[in-house]
Amino acid sequence: MQVEIRELREEDIEALAEVEAEAFSMPWSKKDFQGLLERSYCFYLVALADGCPVGCCGYTVICNEADIDNVVVAGQYRGRGIGQAMLEELIARGEAQGVEAFTLEVRVSNGAAIHIYEKAGFRSEGIRPGFYEKPREDAMIMWRRKI
Repeated sequence: MQVEIRELREEDIEALAEVEAEAFSMPWSKKDFQGLLERSYCFYLVALADGCPVGCCGYTVICNEADIDNVVVAGQYRGRGIGQAMLEELIARGEAQGVEAFTLEVRVSNGAAIHIYEKAGFRSEGIRPGFYEKPREDAMIMWRRKI
């Protein structure tokens, strides 16, 4: 399998909306992804497996801090290092653009994602009670800061 990571393009949106619908109980729509391309303060990467979009991740920048809004990989491609590779590339590109800290929320039950984030240097700094819906669940707040 050949994996490529590059910036999000309009032609990726339909496939990524399908990946979202499979992965999340409250998925982003095609319109949500389209909006990312229109906002200068958002930056998104897409992972292609053999030329087909199988995941994405990205952030919104506010005052040199990036809120990682979304990290998703299609179910059949999980466990192959794609999420980790996208996250590492996202952080590298953000730091090159002057981002000083990254934050995200993750379901407290999502051990696989928490492990990936910890490997990338994120640390838990709190809990947002009842942050997620469908099902209702707390979110772990994680940060990766320059030392």
